[in-house]
Amino acid sequence: MSLFRILDISATGMSAQSVRLNTTASNLANANSVSSSSGKSYRARQPVFAAELNRAQGALSGSVGVRVLGIVESNAPLTKEYAPNNPSSDKDGFVYHSNVNVMEEMANMISASRSYQTNVQIADAAKQMLSRTLQMGKG
Repeated sequence: MSLFRILDISATGMSAQSVRLNTTASNLANANSVSSSSGKSYRARQPVFAAELNRAQGALSGSVGVRVLGIVESNAPLTKEYAPNNPSSDKDGFVYHSNVNVMEEMANMISASRSYQTNVQIADAAKQMLSRTLQMGKG
């Protein structure tokens, strides 16, 4: 496998983890939001990834990358709370809290951050190998 393809693969991994980190940040920012109806409440979102076989130059290259298929909303139930004095309450006095699990999101953030860091290290190692290969050719 070409070292240039390794750089491409790690770049797709970094891009995917960046989407994951942004989605997690959005979830955490909306974790304490309330609404007057279940339809208007914020629902946790998660990115969906797929391995992508790269077909460069019309031939199977053998390198695999990561592609973001989309972002889906969680089906977890919302929390319904009786709060008649809340300005966001419905006609029956209930508010609906988002279904964001803060502990889960923190674990996602740590995992995405470490995955991103690993991809950076892989790209750096490939860059160093390319540099050493070029240095060997000079000698």
